[in-house]
Amino acid sequence: MRKIIRHITSFILLVFLSGQTLAQESETTDFFTQIKNYNLSEILSADSFFAGESENANDRIKRAEILGFIGSDYQRFFIHFVSIIQNPIRPYEYLVYGKTKVKETICSFQGTIIIRQARTFDITDSPEFKQGFATCDVILYEDNKQSSTGFIKGVLKSYFIIDPKGQFRYDALMIGADGFSNNQFMGSWTSYKTNASKKCNWGDYRIPESEELDSGAGDFYVDDKYLKNGWENYMLANSYDANEMESHKAKQKENEIWWK
Repeated sequence: MRKIIRHITSFILLVFLSGQTLAQESETTDFFTQIKNYNLSEILSADSFFAGESENANDRIKRAEILGFIGSDYQRFFIHFVSIIQNPIRPYEYLVYGKTKVKETICSFQGTIIIRQARTFDITDSPEFKQGFATCDVILYEDNKQSSTGFIKGVLKSYFIIDPKGQFRYDALMIGADGFSNNQFMGSWTSYKTNASKKCNWGDYRIPESEELDSGAGDFYVDDKYLKNGWENYMLANSYDANEMESHKAKQKENEIWWK
C-alpha cells in the first residue's frame, strides 16, 4: 500500500512541477551573450554550495555525487567530472575530463560541454536573485584503449543564480523543496565496438526521465524491482529502516573516491 501511495504522490508531484516549470520557463529573457562572462564550471563541478539564500559559510551544503542510469534496465551509472575548464579562446566551450563507472568497470573520458542557450527567468523564487539556466551540448569520449567503452552524447541543463553581489552560484534556492534537482542530462551511450546505443541519463539529486526507476515523491527513491541493478547500496545508505552498522558501511562505500 505504501508503494502505491508513493507512486500516486510521485505522479501528482510530477504533473504539478511540470506545469509549474512550463509556466515559469515561458517567461524568460535571453542571457546567451552575457553567460560567456561567467564560469559554468562553478555550477557543473561545485563541491559545495550555499543553502537557499544564505551566504553564511556554515550553511554550505556538500554537493551529493551525481545519480545516473544506463540502459532500459536502469543499471546504476556513475560519472564524476575531475576537471572542467572554460576554453579561454571559445568561452562557450568547456573542456572536460573525468571517469565513468558501471558495476566494477571504470573508464576515463575526455570531451566538451558547449553552451547553446542561456536564459534568465522574469519571475524568480527570490526577488534578490537573478535565476537562469544554460542548455548545453555534451560529447564525452571514453578511452578506446580500455574495455567496454564508447561515447556519450546528449543535452545538459544547468540552473544558476546571480546573487546581489554579482556572484555566479549553483541554484539551491529551493533545496528544501520536494523534487529538487539540477544539472539534468539526457542522452545516450554508444559502444565503439558494436555501435549499439543505450539511454544514459544523470543529474544532481534526481535523474530526468527515470519514472520507472524513481518512485520517490520528495526524494530520489529506487523502485524495488531495480534494486539489483546496482542500487542496493545506495538505498541501504539512505534508508531509515537499515540497522546502524549496515547503514554506516553502505555510506562509507557511497563516499568512496573511486575516480582517483
